[in-house]
Amino acid sequence: MAGSLPFRYLAVDGPIGVGKTTLVEMLTERFSGVKILEDVTNPFLPDFYSDRPGAAFQTELYFLLSRYKQQQAIAQPELFDRFLVSDYTFPKNRIFAYLNLSDDELLLFDKLFTLLEPQVPDPDLVLYLVADLDTCMGRIKKRHRDFERDMSEEYMSELIDAYNHYYHYYTRTPLLVVDTRHLNFVDREEDFKELILQLSRPIKGTKYYVPRGNQ
Repeated sequence: MAGSLPFRYLAVDGPIGVGKTTLVEMLTERFSGVKILEDVTNPFLPDFYSDRPGAAFQTELYFLLSRYKQQQAIAQPELFDRFLVSDYTFPKNRIFAYLNLSDDELLLFDKLFTLLEPQVPDPDLVLYLVADLDTCMGRIKKRHRDFERDMSEEYMSELIDAYNHYYHYYTRTPLLVVDTRHLNFVDREEDFKELILQLSRPIKGTKYYVPRGNQ
C-alpha cells in the first residue's frame, strides 16, 4: 500500500513524449516512492535516429537487457514495502522491436525476449497515457533532447498506432487509460489531484479516464 493508493507497483506507459517520466517523478515525490526510470542514455540511439544500418537491432537489444536488469531489482527485499513507479512496462520492448526490426532481427529478438519475460514481475496496475501526434511532437520539442531532434512525424504516428493496438487487446493486468491531451500535471495541481483520485479507486480490467476538457 502507498498512502491512499491500493497497490504497490505502478507502471506508466505510452509513446515517446506523452509525459511518462514527469508523472513518475511527481508520483514518487507525492507518495515517497521509488522511481524506476529507463536508461535514455542508450549509446545506440543517435545512430538509430540517423538510420545507421544495424543500429535498430543494437538499440532494441540494449533497451531489452537494461530494462530486464532493472526489473530484476524490483524483487529485492529492501524494496518489498516501498511504492514503486516505473516509466515503462517490459512488453514495451516488443512494441518497439516489431516497429523497428527486420524479420530476421525480430526472430532473434523474440527468442531472447521469450526467455527473459517470464522472470519479470507484473505491475499491479498499468497507467497508459495517450495523446495525439501533435501533442506528442510538441512535448518532444520542448524537452530538447538532441537525439530526438530529427524524429519524423511518420515514425511517431506509427509508434502511437502500435501502442494503441497493443493496449486495445491488453488483459495482463488492470489498466487505466488516460487521455492527456489537455492535462498539465506540472502546472495545474487540480489535474494531478484528479489523477490521484482515479488511481485511488479499485480498478478491474480496463478503465478509461477522459477529462472533461478532452471531450
